[in-house]
Amino acid sequence: MPPRPAPSARTPSRAPTRRMALAAVLLGAASLGAWQWPPRWRRAPAAAADAAMVGDDVCVVAPTTPYDPALGQPPQAAREVPPEARCPVCGMFPARARDWAAQVIFADGDAQFLDSPLSLMMYLGNVGHYARGRTAQAIVARYVTDADTGAWLDARQALYVHGSSARGPMRAGNLPAFADAAAAQHFAQRRGGRVLGFSAIDAALLRSLAPGRRQDHAVHAGPPQP
Repeated sequence: MPPRPAPSARTPSRAPTRRMALAAVLLGAASLGAWQWPPRWRRAPAAAADAAMVGDDVCVVAPTTPYDPALGQPPQAAREVPPEARCPVCGMFPARARDWAAQVIFADGDAQFLDSPLSLMMYLGNVGHYARGRTAQAIVARYVTDADTGAWLDARQALYVHGSSARGPMRAGNLPAFADAAAAQHFAQRRGGRVLGFSAIDAALLRSLAPGRRQDHAVHAGPPQP
């Protein structure tokens, strides 16, 4: 048997070197994770961010949509809901529940889109709270979606069913709107509730549908519709 080499002639072990390299890689990855921008402690989960937008005491960023002459329609006419528009009352996207959507148009041509007739009524009751710098007197048109046909309907001429089993986008009690009295009555017979005109919707009724939200004024404030 050949003699073993002397200790000094042994090939150095590579295990420590490999362990050191692995440790360096792990340390580098940890450093990258710690320094990513923005820092993890500053990024709120999406669900929490959406929840923070909903509530009467939280500011919802819902800017108005300017009038676009390229639409080829009068500034006061109802418009289709932009996908990026947000409801100033609840923070939802009205385009995602188009069959419930509502809108108001101001004298300068700007429009504000809302997720439901209920949100529209709450908005009209306190415009300055939900849209800083805006007033109910500057609103020249109000529209809701006809629950029977899906068409835009003058909110002041519509009939609303209160107390039915229908649930709006926020899964709460709502006010489905109808242009035709017979259609509204038929809906109430099938789904429950009673038919009301625009002027019958007051702060007390809104408070029963959306407790905890502000309903400070009459929803029919503003200049009369032509």
